[in-house]
Amino acid sequence: MSEIFEIAYAAATNRLCLFTGTGFSKAVSGGTAPTWQGLLEKLCDAIPNSAKFKASLFPKDKPSALSLEEAAQIISLKLAAEDKDIYNEVADIIKAITLSGENKNISAFFQNRPFRIVTTNYDKLAETLTAENSVQSITPGLPIPRSSANIKVYHVHGSIDSPKNMVITSDDYFKFLNADSYFSRKLSTVLHENTVVILGYSLGDTNLKAIINDYKGFSKSHVVGSNIFLVSRSVVDQNVKDYYSHCYGIRVLDSLELESFFDKLNAAIPKAEEVSVESLKSIRQVVYENYAFTDDYLKLEDSFYQIISAISAEGLSWNNQAVVKVIGDIIERKTDFTRENNAWVQYEHLARWLIYLGAIFELKGTTIEDKYLDAVIRSMATMSKDYSFGYSWNAYKSWQERWSSITVSNRILIRKHIKVNNPRQDALTIVDGIE
Repeated sequence: MSEIFEIAYAAATNRLCLFTGTGFSKAVSGGTAPTWQGLLEKLCDAIPNSAKFKASLFPKDKPSALSLEEAAQIISLKLAAEDKDIYNEVADIIKAITLSGENKNISAFFQNRPFRIVTTNYDKLAETLTAENSVQSITPGLPIPRSSANIKVYHVHGSIDSPKNMVITSDDYFKFLNADSYFSRKLSTVLHENTVVILGYSLGDTNLKAIINDYKGFSKSHVVGSNIFLVSRSVVDQNVKDYYSHCYGIRVLDSLELESFFDKLNAAIPKAEEVSVESLKSIRQVVYENYAFTDDYLKLEDSFYQIISAISAEGLSWNNQAVVKVIGDIIERKTDFTRENNAWVQYEHLARWLIYLGAIFELKGTTIEDKYLDAVIRSMATMSKDYSFGYSWNAYKSWQERWSSITVSNRILIRKHIKVNNPRQDALTIVDGIE
């Protein structure tokens, strides 16, 4: 999966940030960590007539009239009337949570890689996963460490190390979202400078959307490819994927458990480490010094993913005409490779490259648009749903399996182009597969 290599490349070049929510803690604790609502319901147990009070906040037969942070505010007031403090009560619940279950692949990554974590979790499970790997836990209310560490964990909503500074109630959330603090600035910096992998969040999380929306504005104004991934253990509806891709620049990897994700990531990192230094050197030479990639290199499928990852690692904008020219020339040369004798593997590569580019970059109105669409026509005109002589079945399979990963605006662009030029019925089958 090209997205896994992209994430592995970010890890290999020390540009990876994990953004973890409640689902991450549930996964590494064997399901014992409570959900946000589950935590609030536990707090209700410390209040007189708890069953009635809990039912008023979290009715079973209809949606609650309150957001969870508003419910937390009410619970805080009820606890105060009992001479209890919501922050200490939460800390006591969270402290009891420990690592449990199958975490082999997650632990292997945490114990051997340098990266950053931004988390809204109060617990210290991420720090525990690092074992002997050097780690710093950074939380509001405590001094900011000035030394270096392989892993830095930013508890933007606070942690059990400083309960009074945890973000729990609606008042706390309002202050957090409107404060120009070290942690709010750090969030912005991390999103702009790293490949971000969101773990243990639902796409509907209000705080997640507010944070990511800031980055989406930046990415549009600087014309950079999306560098935010969300890993979901469940299937995500295509319409929802399209919405979050369009509005927030998030690419969704669904039907993927955390252990499986880290298993794939650990497997991809050695290759990413092997090529990262040379690929960064090469992209600088090609963009700044008018060098060109060799034919032998571009005939390898992985070369395109290495080039795209190096562009991101170098901090180059897709608004840079030199970058656009490089990508356009690469696509053009790859298309030409399909015209050579016995070049069937190049047909398959070309299809996958075009799909990948269509998933990360908005093509309409750019100088690369025409070259891209010409290559799409070439790819779709030479593919076949059946084993037809002279046509690539593997290219068809690639388009069929990954068409949905292309952004909705690029799918519309391709569909219109195919309808006009209409190379073969098989192409129409692909582009009409998703409205």
